[in-house]
Amino acid sequence: MNQQLHRIKVVHIITRFNKGGSAENTFFTVLGLDKGRYEVLLVKGPSPPGNSDDPETRAAQANIDAARYWGVKVITVNHLLREVRPLSDLRAFVSLLRIIRRERPVIVHTHTSKAGILGRWAALFCRVPIIVHTPHGHVFWGYFGPVKTRLFVWLERMTARFTDAIITLTSQEREDHLNLRIAPERKFVVIHSGVDLGKFLVDRCDREDAKRALGIDSATTVLGTAGRLTAIKGQEVLIRATAELARQGNVVKLVLLGEGELRGELEELACRLRIAERVHFLGWRADVVKAMAAFDIFCLPSRNEGMGKVLVEAMALGIAIVASDIGGIKDIVHHGENGLLVPVGDVEALAEAILYLCRDPKRRRQMGEAGRLMVPQYSSDEMIIKIDQVYGKLLISKGLNFLQRSKSC
Repeated sequence: MNQQLHRIKVVHIITRFNKGGSAENTFFTVLGLDKGRYEVLLVKGPSPPGNSDDPETRAAQANIDAARYWGVKVITVNHLLREVRPLSDLRAFVSLLRIIRRERPVIVHTHTSKAGILGRWAALFCRVPIIVHTPHGHVFWGYFGPVKTRLFVWLERMTARFTDAIITLTSQEREDHLNLRIAPERKFVVIHSGVDLGKFLVDRCDREDAKRALGIDSATTVLGTAGRLTAIKGQEVLIRATAELARQGNVVKLVLLGEGELRGELEELACRLRIAERVHFLGWRADVVKAMAAFDIFCLPSRNEGMGKVLVEAMALGIAIVASDIGGIKDIVHHGENGLLVPVGDVEALAEAILYLCRDPKRRRQMGEAGRLMVPQYSSDEMIIKIDQVYGKLLISKGLNFLQRSKSC
């Protein structure tokens, strides 16, 4: 019997492979890992709802096609959903068991909470040598009621016992896990979510030109945000702050990039506050860089945030930031340097911070430039290097720092 050397097989597991931050992080990882060293598989949930004409659906499919083109095997598990559904979760778990047993990976790397629980337990049952998890934030507050939150904390603690490494996006996210005693400190590694900085150099355009492209006068101060229109992102707070600024006579307009289940409610809120003409709902845009280039101030009023990858994108465009003083945001936005931090859900404080930057364009430009200088450390290339280092250290610690062998008769 001959033995033939082959690559280290790693399986990445995620529920929703769309154009959100966690999915983009996973996409850059599976695409960027050295294919001469790793054989990479991506196991994902069903594609996001939407027809073939929907731009976000097309963009998500383009990522899947690109992954396959660059040698990543993509497997869809239809029951691997983000929502908690016991019967579907059980079926997804069984499917993961079958896939992992068949593929026999050396490393299983899970992403986000649901995939992290199911995928890591499946990896344990299949005796996978190395198990890695990236939470991409956490669900310890802002998502569920107290009972369900306690259940998730308990599940995370139990699952972390056999997890070899937990990759958090920021130091604050790691501290949140440590404060809840999810796992000992030695298991945590901080690796910022990577951003494809190249597109910001290629697609960057003049701010006045970008405003004109959106039909906004160049003298108007543009507030903007980007992200799924959902409660955890706090767009309601931003709309109310915009209404307060308008009431005070400030010439501002608000641009919201993204789609979500709250779009109708947010549009109704803008109407009730009599600022509908000041709020632009642009939906999901493939040319997000060109749209964001119109922003004078980027706002992220999230109620919970693992890192806020979109903040790095705003920084790459030289935009000053106003954001919630919560989660991993505090690692990205340095108060008074590249932006301002405000208490979560505080409409008055958010409006005051925005007004301060509206009235001081020079300070706004200084903050934007400070942010631009911070950006290189958040590149996708840097993220891949650090993830590869985590894998390498674990392979050495497990005595697996060699090209794995396959049997050939």
